[in-house]
Amino acid sequence: MSIIIALIGICLLLGTAYLMSNDKKNINIKAVGIMLAFQAVLTALLLGTSGGLKVIDTIASAFNTLLGYASEGIDFVIGGWIPEGGSPFFVNVLMPVVFTSALLSLLTHMKVLPYLIKIIGGFISKLTGLPQIESFNAVNSMFFGQSEAVLAIKSAINNLDKNRLFVVSTSAMASVSAALIASYMAMLPAKYVLIAAVLNVFSALIVSSIIAPVKTTEEDREIVIEDMIHTKNVFDALGTGALDGGKVVLVVSAMLIGYLSMLALLNGIFDSLIGMDLTTIVGYIFSPIAFLMGIPADEILQAGSIMGTKMVSNEFVAILDFQPIMGQVSEKTLSILSTFLMSFANFSSIGIIAGAVQAINGAKAKEVSSFGLKMLLVATMASILSATLVGLFN
Repeated sequence: MSIIIALIGICLLLGTAYLMSNDKKNINIKAVGIMLAFQAVLTALLLGTSGGLKVIDTIASAFNTLLGYASEGIDFVIGGWIPEGGSPFFVNVLMPVVFTSALLSLLTHMKVLPYLIKIIGGFISKLTGLPQIESFNAVNSMFFGQSEAVLAIKSAINNLDKNRLFVVSTSAMASVSAALIASYMAMLPAKYVLIAAVLNVFSALIVSSIIAPVKTTEEDREIVIEDMIHTKNVFDALGTGALDGGKVVLVVSAMLIGYLSMLALLNGIFDSLIGMDLTTIVGYIFSPIAFLMGIPADEILQAGSIMGTKMVSNEFVAILDFQPIMGQVSEKTLSILSTFLMSFANFSSIGIIAGAVQAINGAKAKEVSSFGLKMLLVATMASILSATLVGLFN
């Protein structure tokens, strides 16, 4: 029964996207169909076969190995500070980002990642018929996250119309950063973190290109690899990557302190005034969506609460709320929520993306700000699509 409900949910989501479309006649139905089919086949192979699960386990093991290397640097700097048996979130989950960020920066400087991303983006473009810029940006967002992905296509931003800018911005918001994946995997089942990172590339393109259809023309610009490289040499790349990772760690730490404290305050205020905390209220609002995603009826209130928390705060806050109940929910709920949480779709990301575009073109940044709430809604719809697809195979 849950499979039927989830399929109905996907149809309703795509139908809603169609109704929201600003150019229904030019929706690329073929591209949407190809990407949906690709997602379904990929999810079935990775989650429904022993070979697919082995691939995921291999990738997860590689990330765990990287975390082991990261701990060498962390132990050298703060060794002895942590009591034996202690497992502080800041050290075990956030600080490895410094290492992964430095590694990504090094691979970018060596042009390994840029060429890989260009090849994958080019494949998606040819497979679906979507423009190269949009396809490249969606793949690039999977590796570098929202602001860095936008900066990588700076040579093309000035020539994007409003629909194409919307697709680019939404793809960036619906992504996660590879620098953070190891941190997510320390908090959630690795297989769902990894499959979500890939599915979100296509989900973002599917939903956003229905709502804001784009056309491929002969004037579409080639991807400029050099736009992704901002370092002078290997040592500059390592240093820049490490510093960028350090900034991410501090920013996420500050946001967690602020959001978790504020959420506790609001829960206390609502509970004292109406006898129900804010988290529960948000759970009721999002529970119908959770039900249509295939989550069992007796778990939709808890799931809705986690989903709402993620949207109004960020994925880390929501994951921390989710962790205490992970062992109590069904595997289907675990898979759906873990996948849903893997994106930057929250209110603060509107300002982050607009700020990245502002560094390139002030006028385009105003356009991004004007459709900011719509972008958040569509990026959230993309997360719902990815999570619902994963739920079908659990």
